[in-house]
Amino acid sequence: MVLIFTAAFLVSLQDAIAVTVAGVFGLMLTGGLGFLFWRAQRRDLQYTQLATAADATSNFARVLSAAQRAGWRIARAEPGRRLDAEISVSLLDKGERVAVQFRGNEVLVASICDPSVGFSLVGRRHCAAHRELVRQAVLAAGEVGIAEGSNAPEL
Repeated sequence: MVLIFTAAFLVSLQDAIAVTVAGVFGLMLTGGLGFLFWRAQRRDLQYTQLATAADATSNFARVLSAAQRAGWRIARAEPGRRLDAEISVSLLDKGERVAVQFRGNEVLVASICDPSVGFSLVGRRHCAAHRELVRQAVLAAGEVGIAEGSNAPEL
């Protein structure tokens, strides 16, 4: 239908080629931008792996304490295994979600941006700050090694 409508305004073959090239360029540009956003969001959803000197129970206690001091709402807490928290930015909004898993001396942390904010630099900064709070909490246990985008399961 759109092709038939557009064809009514095309006078020459040169016009048809120009419209086709513009359409292909637009398709490639939006596809490329979509791919870049998809990659950035996928990378943000991966767990950051922190290697610590402490055991899972000690790491859990430190992260739980830091989360409570920061005012996070604990959604799920399994001592020594997992901690899920929500950070609200307003009374009607759940805000970001932080998932922390404890495996031996490793701590895996991921933060999901607030869906009402969408994909934005502000949302990404908030999530990075939440991951940093967890890193600082387990840093008290000793030296920490970080592996970005680990092969841990995605959220």
